[in-house]
Amino acid sequence: MLQIYHNPKCRKSRAGLDYLKTKGLDFEVIEYLKTGLTKEMLQQILQRLNIKPVELVRTQEDYFKQQLKGKNFSDEEWIQIIIENPKLLKRPVIIHDFKAVWADPAEEADKIF
Repeated sequence: MLQIYHNPKCRKSRAGLDYLKTKGLDFEVIEYLKTGLTKEMLQQILQRLNIKPVELVRTQEDYFKQQLKGKNFSDEEWIQIIIENPKLLKRPVIIHDFKAVWADPAEEADKIF
């Protein structure tokens, strides 16, 4: 099943959602700011994107700039930081089967179809 990790307040995330709608695909919307992220969810995303946790962090967030910028953390620590501060997750993330893509711009989603 196709899934999109979505923040409705984010312009880029809304663009990704709209892009999926224009494709006429059946998908599940995961509003992770409401539901939260589990370690397992985040590990699956990272595995399917084939990236390190720090690569999925939004560095323009105030929390990052004030609390995290310039500090070194292990992958496990980054995972915990993202779980505790889900606004740090780059969005939208679209998952299809065993692949995922950070859909910015939204057309990046085509890489997993």
